[in-house]
This record gives sequence, structure tokens and C-alpha cells, in this order.
Amino acid sequence: MSAAQTTETTETPGTTARPVPEPAPPDSPMSLVRTRLTLLACLVTVMLAVLDMQIVSAATVPIVRDLDPVHGLDKIPWLISGFSLAATAALPLLGKLADVYGAKRVFLAVLGFFLVGSTLCGLAQNMTELIAARAVQGIGGGGLMSITMVVVAQLQGVGGSGDGKRAGGPNPAVGGIVAGTGIALGPWVGGMLAEHANWRWIFFVNLPLGLVVLTVVALAMRLPARPLTHRIDYLGAGLAAAFASGLLLVTEWGGKQYAWSSPQLLGTAAATLALLAAFLWRQATAAEPVLPLSLLRDRTLRLAFTIQALIGMALVGAMVYVLIYLQVARELPATSAALYLLPMAGGMAGVGLLTARLGWTARSQSISGTACATLALGLLATLRPDSALWFVHLAMLLLGVGLGQLMGQLIVLVQQSAPPQQMGVATTAIRFFQTLGSAIGAAAFGTLLARVYAARHDGGSPASAGGAHPSAASLEAFTTATDAVFAGAAVLTALALAASLRLPRQERVKGS
Repeated sequence: MSAAQTTETTETPGTTARPVPEPAPPDSPMSLVRTRLTLLACLVTVMLAVLDMQIVSAATVPIVRDLDPVHGLDKIPWLISGFSLAATAALPLLGKLADVYGAKRVFLAVLGFFLVGSTLCGLAQNMTELIAARAVQGIGGGGLMSITMVVVAQLQGVGGSGDGKRAGGPNPAVGGIVAGTGIALGPWVGGMLAEHANWRWIFFVNLPLGLVVLTVVALAMRLPARPLTHRIDYLGAGLAAAFASGLLLVTEWGGKQYAWSSPQLLGTAAATLALLAAFLWRQATAAEPVLPLSLLRDRTLRLAFTIQALIGMALVGAMVYVLIYLQVARELPATSAALYLLPMAGGMAGVGLLTARLGWTARSQSISGTACATLALGLLATLRPDSALWFVHLAMLLLGVGLGQLMGQLIVLVQQSAPPQQMGVATTAIRFFQTLGSAIGAAAFGTLLARVYAARHDGGSPASAGGAHPSAASLEAFTTATDAVFAGAAVLTALALAASLRLPRQERVKGS
């Protein structure tokens, strides 16, 4: 029997042993032109997905005025969170489907969801329709932000070696740089389109680019075939989706729609904990879980997931509250405030190009990136109502230098360390932990802001600082509260730095 015909046998309780063939080779070798074209298409989809996650935040007022000027404001939280809620809930299942049926099929499916959702968003006639369409778009967008990284890894031959080696191709941090640039540009692009065109173009602009990508990927992409011998744990995927949805609802409602001690919030939190327990039990007992707990036994994966969750929590404090500080304390319009994210995007792009030449390992970049982010957040924690605006630019540039070393390389580190047959679930898992971290961070920082402001301003609400004529005392209390948020975010990135120092050392590899 030849090596190509060799099989191994797997057996699970209650089933008969059956042969599992080795993964088949690609249908046909991809030429260099095809590979580059496919990689470019992948980066475009990441940009579109990340832009659409952020772009609505700057266009909520025009949307509400058009669709529901009377009651629309009450539905804005659902409009913003609907995308992330659906994206997070679908991640574990999408990762498993990519491992079973192949990343190309899942990529095309989630891109289809994204385009259908974008079309429905642009055609929505009321807020309810728009929120439902955003959920459909979120399933596709969340999948694109993770499955795309699986596709890129397979095109570059990354996975399972644990030695930091990879095949030729663009530096893996490019995907993270593109994603970070989308995060920085999203609010500005949304504000510009809403102000100078029509808010519907925020969604319609996805269609021509998305259809081009769909055509390119369908015709040009060739990935290794997957053996169809696995089962999908749909119960585990459902429990994961329910738990993630419950957690996101708790963080969205807490302190806003319901008090933290209210029966509604406590009941939702209790149900979320019960769903988490059921999910963990299912993952420990299922023959083929959607998020194998065995991944956490690997030291590198365990630390990478922790770092990503901490960065997700801290990033909320950096992104959201810098914009809030500029709009409230410095009275800048939303579009102008969003421009202060551009130095961050520039820092991410610049450091990505530099590290590609230096060939730093993922461990080195994780250490350097978390250190830079900690310093940047520490600087932001010293802001006052009259601080020079160039100081904000400097801090955001430094933050971009830090994040540019983290967003792509942590994914690559996970892909290098995970078993090849679990690359999909490992890649979506790191995105899953980041999203849950962001949700927890949003709730924690919102509560911290409110409590520090109340302590400094006789029990008042931070909303009073955003009024037409806030007092000097109100602005001082608000700035002190945002400083506390930035200091808390700095503590989180410092913990991420400590975790980065415990990552195993890797071989230094030159980027191409």
C-alpha cells in the first residue's frame, strides 16, 4: 500500500471504527498570480467587514431621522449591537464548518450572507427591518473576519508546526493591519457618507466590491480538500451562541436599560451562567466539539486566547472613550473627532511594514505591542480638559504601533500552534475571546465612568457633561472619569504584557 493510500482508524464511544483518509491535495496548484489575487480579495473582505462593524456608529442620527424620528433613539443600541451579537454567536459553528467542509465553501457562504444583509440594510424601511438585516449582515461579517484568516493561512501553508515557519506570501500581520485600519476609518467613513450622500450608501457600497470578491474567490481559489468524515456538534454550537448572546445582552443592558441589581438583569445573568455551564459540559462530552477544550491544554493557545481577550477589553476603552473625550471635553463634532483615529491607523500600517522586514516572531511582537499599548493608554490617562490636542495624536500613534503588532500576529501564533485539522475552530476561537472581552470591557468601563463621575460631581450622570453648556466642574469630573477608564485599560494591557512574557520562544523568521 502506497503512502498516499495509508489511512488511520478513529473510534468514538458508541460508534464503529471507520477509516479517515489523509487530506487530499489541492484540486490544482495555484499560480502566483492566482494566489496574490485571492489574498487581495481576502484583505478587501476583511476591510469591508470591519468597516461595517464600526461605520454605523457615526450615522445613527441620520438613520433615526429618516426611519423613525419619534421612537428610533430607543432602538439605537440594538442597531449597533445587532451586528456584533450575530457575528459572535455564529463564530464557533463557522470555525467547525471550515474544518469539516473546507474554508473556501464557508468563506463563500458567509460572504453571501454579508452581501444579502447589506442589501437588506440598504432597502430597510423601518428600524425593525434594519436591525434584523444588520443581524444577517453580522453573521456574514463575523465569519469574514475569522474565516478569511483561515483561508490566508492555508494559502501560505501556516498551521500545526509550532515553529513559527510559514510559506511565502505577504506578511501575516497585513490582515491585522487592514482590520485595524478599518476600525480607525469606520466612524469617519460612516459620517462622511451620511453627511454628503445618503446613509443607505453605507451598505450599498459593499455590493460591487463584494460581488467582485465573490467571483474572484469562486474562480481562482484552490484550497486542500477536506475529508467529510466528521460530525457537527449543533447542540454545542447552539449553546455557544446562546451563552454569547446572553453575555452581550447583559453588558448592553447593564446600567443603561436596566439597573445592575434589577430582576431582569440578574435573571439574564443567571441564565447566561447556566448556558455557559451547559456549553462547557457539552464540549467536555461531545465526540467532536465546536470549541474543543483540549485547545486550552496547549500553553501557547491558552496564553494567546488570554492576551486577545485582554486586548479586546482594553481596546474598547481606547477607541470609544477617546472619541467621547474629544466630543464632550473638547466639543469637537463627531466627524472631526473620528480623524483622531487616523494616527492610530498610520502607526499600525507603519509598524506592520517594519516588522515584516525585521522578521520579528509573534512572541516578540506580542511583548513589544502590549508594552507600547500600555504606555499609550498611560499617557491618555493623564488627559485634562485643556490638554494639547497634539498629545492625543501622539498617544493614538503610539497605540497604533502597539496594536499593529498584536492584531495579526496573535492569530498566526494560534494557527501555528493548533493541530492542522482544528485550524478553523482555533482561529474563530481567538476572535470569539476577543469579542467577549470587548463586551465585558464595554460594560466594565461604562460602569467605571459613571461611578467616578458621580463621585466627583455629587452623584450626577456623565450625560450632563455632554449638554449644551456644561460647567467647568462637570467637564473636570468627566475628564477625571475618562482618565480612570484609560488607566483601567492600561492595567489590562499590562496584564497582557505579563502573559506575553510567558509565551514560548520561537525561531526568528524573516518576512517576505
